[in-house]
Amino acid sequence: MTAIIKTEQLTKIYGMGDIQVAALGGVDVQINEGEFVAVMGPSGSGKSTLMNILGCLDRPTSGHYFLAGQAVSGMDKVQLAVIRNQRIGFIFQSFNLLARTSALRNVMLPLVYKRQGQLSPAEREEKAMAALEAVGLADRAHHDPNELSGGQRQRVAIARALVNDPVLIMADEPTGNLDTKTGNEIMGLLHKLHERGRTIVMVTHEPDIAAQTERSIVLVDGLVAEDGRSQPANAQMMNAK
Repeated sequence: MTAIIKTEQLTKIYGMGDIQVAALGGVDVQINEGEFVAVMGPSGSGKSTLMNILGCLDRPTSGHYFLAGQAVSGMDKVQLAVIRNQRIGFIFQSFNLLARTSALRNVMLPLVYKRQGQLSPAEREEKAMAALEAVGLADRAHHDPNELSGGQRQRVAIARALVNDPVLIMADEPTGNLDTKTGNEIMGLLHKLHERGRTIVMVTHEPDIAAQTERSIVLVDGLVAEDGRSQPANAQMMNAK
């Protein structure tokens, strides 16, 4: 299997001199192509730090990180920005959409900032519309975010994450701002993407959401405490009886 994510003794230390905090204490993780993985852990466990490094938003203090075989842990900020744009699709809890910009234009943004293989405006619009169609929102393409429901906004965010055909989708609490019914709809969409071969890494604090993934990685005090197949929600209920 092809490793999309591979870390070797990844550490992240904040502070200087005598005042230092180890957010990550040597993390070894491998996530293969096509996996759907949940990352969990209590507050202060290091999960956000790990996700920032995996998403190329930050660099480790030491250790190595390979994204689809490419060493990225030693890259500078400009190089990391290129990797984020071209190889990673982000889905955020708060959607992070531009308020006075249509759904279509929001989805087009990663294509506008793409540094290689520039597309014409017509080609960018065509790709963005195809991404909106993939999440069932083509009919709302010309609506601003304030004209959309929370679930529709998250679908726009997912379309934006898909538009550059990334090797990895990073989802940070994608159901956190949604009611249960809408959250289940978004999880259903993520399952469809996974079935089509997408690699998805999702941070969540909700065990029932994590149970819908293939595998859960649990961090405690900056280290991997558990890494195994997720237990289906119905199995969890049976064990609780």
